[in-house]
Amino acid sequence: MGETRQAVAPSVRDACPLSPNHAGGQLRHFAPIIFGLSIIALWWVVADMGILPTYFLPHPRAVWDTLWSGIADGYLLSAARETLLAAGLGCLAATIIGLPLGYSIARSPIVAATLGPYLAASQAIPAVALAPLLVVWIGYGLVPITVLCTIIVMFPVVISTTLGIRELDQDIVDAARLDGAGRLDLVRSIELPLAAPAILAGIRTGFTLSVTGAVVGEMVMGGDGLGAALSRGQGSTANVAQLFAVIAILIILAVGIYLLLTYVEKITRKGLS
Repeated sequence: MGETRQAVAPSVRDACPLSPNHAGGQLRHFAPIIFGLSIIALWWVVADMGILPTYFLPHPRAVWDTLWSGIADGYLLSAARETLLAAGLGCLAATIIGLPLGYSIARSPIVAATLGPYLAASQAIPAVALAPLLVVWIGYGLVPITVLCTIIVMFPVVISTTLGIRELDQDIVDAARLDGAGRLDLVRSIELPLAAPAILAGIRTGFTLSVTGAVVGEMVMGGDGLGAALSRGQGSTANVAQLFAVIAILIILAVGIYLLLTYVEKITRKGLS
């Protein structure tokens, strides 16, 4: 009887809508929204009280007016599209290059020993230092910005692919080999699908970094994206409200991309379970 009670209790507790687990799960979905609204409310109070000068912290109403004006005339939307295009192309190129590279590092100790140190060293070079070199080598416009994004995203994609392949259950791989799976079939049907959650986590992190790389590239190499909008807001007469409006667009893009790729990752995990 005691054993039955112990077995039933957890299931009842999990199913109860008022249980701590259930309440915590519901709160987890709304926590980011509550936190964001709290920050905006605090910002509004500080601006209304005049604690900080407007050139340091503009009023949320001024930022909203600038943001809405930029969206209404299409300027900020067009800039966001340009930045997303460069970031997306860079992330795509990094994925195409990083997947086979990460797989090779995972499966070949020689490749890992040869390329590993250089991949780590590439992360020591800041994007601001690379951008002027790309201008000299390639020029201005979309292509050098895409190359910069590719370089930035490459490392997390390679590392996540390497870890995903190395952590596979070797018994599953050996069983597939015993069933007659060749190398290509093994990669396509077993290894990459099982490593997909780890790979998607790396791409999710990389895409967020890619947006940052696109903005830095646009500030240095020109263009019509959000980086150019930030540069214009930094002019001799700094438009702080415009800077905050562009930053708000960047935050929205980063959060949206993160949530979308997180959802894709969850769907992939459910499909594999």
